[in-house]
Amino acid sequence: MELLVVILIITVLLTLGAAGFRNAGGKGVSTAIPSTEAIFDEARSVAVGKGTRSRVLIDIDDPKIEGNYLRRMFVIFEKTDDNGDPIPNAWELSGKAYIFPAKTYFSRQYSKKNHKSQSGNLDTMTLNGVSGMYNSKKAGYLYYEFNSEGICTTGLNGDGYDAPSFVIGSGARGKGQEEPRTTSEGRRDFGGFVIWRNGATSVFRNPTQIIGSEEPTTF
Repeated sequence: MELLVVILIITVLLTLGAAGFRNAGGKGVSTAIPSTEAIFDEARSVAVGKGTRSRVLIDIDDPKIEGNYLRRMFVIFEKTDDNGDPIPNAWELSGKAYIFPAKTYFSRQYSKKNHKSQSGNLDTMTLNGVSGMYNSKKAGYLYYEFNSEGICTTGLNGDGYDAPSFVIGSGARGKGQEEPRTTSEGRRDFGGFVIWRNGATSVFRNPTQIIGSEEPTTF
């Protein structure tokens, strides 16, 4: 009888564990969103605190490095000289990089300079002189920028400010496949936020706020 009770308990635990694994796919996005919001907060604080520009970088350098490609982000700031003037093309790493949870990727398709009109691709940059782990080898990085006043300049234009968006989603990469793809169960598992002029963020509560009534079909 005791043995049967033990077997029953083990069976129940295994069943619960299997259910947890089946439902784990959607947790990557919901886990990553508050972490990435904190990185934008860090970038703004660094820019204001050091009186210089800062940038949030998204790794698009080499698709063969699967752990980093569209999954690694970090903050850099522009170095200044003794007079407080920026040193051209001299950047320094701020803190450690953040890696998105497994099967979670940054979306270049839906992350735009102007979220409302879904227009304007993010700018890119190369990075050198930081360390071998971060120096660009191929394509470099996408970035969002803050100025020394803590304003998100990525959305600035001649007429005012267009709130840019930061979007991530659940996806998969097959063997030999460079770009992640959406899956049938993950097409509703996209999320992110818009970044306002003062650095504050507004989180998307469901995918329809990202691209309207359509389901995401690509990264």
